[in-house]
Amino acid sequence: MDKLIYTAMSGANRSMLSQQVHANNLANVNTTGFRADYERARNYAVGGDGFATRQMAVPMGIGSRFAPGALEHTGNELDIGIRGEGMLAVEVNGQERYTRAGALHINERGTLMLDQYPVLDMDGQPIEVPDFRSVNITEQGRVSIVPDSGGEVLLEVATLKRVKPNAADLVKDADGFFRPRTANASLPADDSVAVASGFLEASNVNPVEEMVAILSTSRQFELQVKMMKTAEELSQASTRLIRPV
Repeated sequence: MDKLIYTAMSGANRSMLSQQVHANNLANVNTTGFRADYERARNYAVGGDGFATRQMAVPMGIGSRFAPGALEHTGNELDIGIRGEGMLAVEVNGQERYTRAGALHINERGTLMLDQYPVLDMDGQPIEVPDFRSVNITEQGRVSIVPDSGGEVLLEVATLKRVKPNAADLVKDADGFFRPRTANASLPADDSVAVASGFLEASNVNPVEEMVAILSTSRQFELQVKMMKTAEELSQASTRLIRPV
């Protein structure tokens, strides 16, 4: 009986984790650059007496899908999307982090930002942009401006740091940014990563697949709860059999 309870409980826990992951994916279906998550688990044989076929589900953490999303035209000269593989480097709490989001802006101090995080150049330093009349970001990630002081000559300010990591070497933090599995590590720049100015990459979440997954895991959870109820009924029946009359 106890093995049945633990087996059903492990399945129920995995179903709850799966529902949380898919619900979070649905909540971010319109978040630019968002990478859909998926739950990971492995089977573990239940020890002791009983059938060797009894297995428990052991969660292995959350993984992310790196399939690219669609590039959507915005016309904003500071919006960028990554073409193909690759990521943009930003500074988060003093550490280098990576993302596919590209809704950039320049703050009042002249720093190129992604939300409240500085965007990094090829040397891993925040990009400072002088006063300008217009700004341009090339496919190679070069940030150029027409200075506010006059003239029409483009002045190159910096080049965006782009990386092309192995997906298996990355971990997603709670803030949605990716980092290397090695603590305090940073990835080398990769000039082959191309960007599209005036575009943003949509989330790679498929809402239909997520809804189907939520319904499926909901049914699985109900089944596991029924198994736990059955285990309780079997325990009560066994107790009645051995109870003195």
